[in-house]
Amino acid sequence: MTHALLVRKAVEWLRGYRCGVVLSEQACVSGEMPDAIGWKRACHSVLVECKISRPDFLADRGKPFRQNPQLGVGSERFYLAPRGLIRPDELPPGWGLLEHHNRQIKMLCASRKNLRNDEGFRCEMNLLLASLRRVEIRIEPQTVTEFLKWKNRMAEYNRGRFPEGVTPPDEEANFYLQPEAANAELADLSDRGASPGRGKAELA
Repeated sequence: MTHALLVRKAVEWLRGYRCGVVLSEQACVSGEMPDAIGWKRACHSVLVECKISRPDFLADRGKPFRQNPQLGVGSERFYLAPRGLIRPDELPPGWGLLEHHNRQIKMLCASRKNLRNDEGFRCEMNLLLASLRRVEIRIEPQTVTEFLKWKNRMAEYNRGRFPEGVTPPDEEANFYLQPEAANAELADLSDRGASPGRGKAELA
């Protein structure tokens, strides 16, 4: 088991944990570089730190954002490690524990859901903005805004119609742009194993 493989597993787990946006190994201004972090609706964030050895886990305790938890990111915070590497009684207060064994991830301990404070939220915003800037640098001379509007330009060149198979931006599924009530309905559909595009009759 390598650290890179465990990080990929963490990203997969976060997507299955209903995080719509997931980043891995991106730094923020506090110096923290989460192995994987995802965001659910209402800006609720979930941090996963991956550890493949005891020395790595023990060294993590000495980092400034562990010694001073209010600097840390993540409304929920988890360690992910191979089975038996970390004991539940060794976890920082409020943290959860995920174990990887036989290609599966099992939640051994749940995390508290309110670990992030205002300073942590600012660090998350910095992480997101820094990541967005990295995207903009890579797509120059386009800007992020131009890149996001490429479908509109395609429609302009197609007599106002979007090409077949291209979804207009206002029809794209993006629960971050939906009211809380709609988000709750989507979460309920997900719990029941249904696709958001299916009607009630299909769920019966």
